[in-house]
Amino acid sequence: MAQNDSIQLFEDKRIRTAWDEEKEEWYFSVVDVVAVLT
Repeated sequence: MAQNDSIQLFEDKRIRTAWDEEKEEWYFSVVDVVAVLT
């Protein structure tokens, strides 16, 4: 699985992401998403 890691910004908070080229899907860190929403 080829994977590119990057950081996305949402309301000035960082969310770790990973791109799966084979499936063409983004994966997001649940811990980071919950931190942004709370």
